[in-house]
Amino acid sequence: MPENAIEEVLFRVSPEDYGDRYRSDYLEIYKLYVASADNTSSRRQAANSFFLTLNTAILAFLGYVKPSFGQEIGRLTILATLAGMVLCYIWYRLILSYKGLNSGKFEVIHRIERQLPISPYDAEWEAIGRGKDPKKYKPFTHIEIWVPWVFVTIYIIGLITFTPWKELCTVLNIAP
Repeated sequence: MPENAIEEVLFRVSPEDYGDRYRSDYLEIYKLYVASADNTSSRRQAANSFFLTLNTAILAFLGYVKPSFGQEIGRLTILATLAGMVLCYIWYRLILSYKGLNSGKFEVIHRIERQLPISPYDAEWEAIGRGKDPKKYKPFTHIEIWVPWVFVTIYIIGLITFTPWKELCTVLNIAP
């Protein structure tokens, strides 16, 4: 989106057209928007905790069921590993969605700060190299995005391990 397009949408009314309360309302809206950005980050963490808990529960179930019940539970373990992989993909897409939402929110915050006497968020971003220097800052998403894929790898190993290959070959009429 072109730089001025964001500002055209953001600053729809000029201070002159708005009236005497422009500066106080502007600051109040800025405070609410910053709180909204923090709330988005909290929801993101809650979503990560939810998916981490679900995946941990699935792995615990698979660890308990497989050694305890042997091959007769094969279909259930296959279903659980496939469900885990689907959940991981949903988790991965949600991480990307939150990344985009947070990026947009902070872009708007930086634009609002251009009209304020100080710009703490933009200054912080500058202090950490605007995300381009991994020695100063490694975006959370770059780390967080790998967690679902670690679980997917574990599920693939589990799927290979838990699949009753001889029974499957018999059912499909394939020679093992």
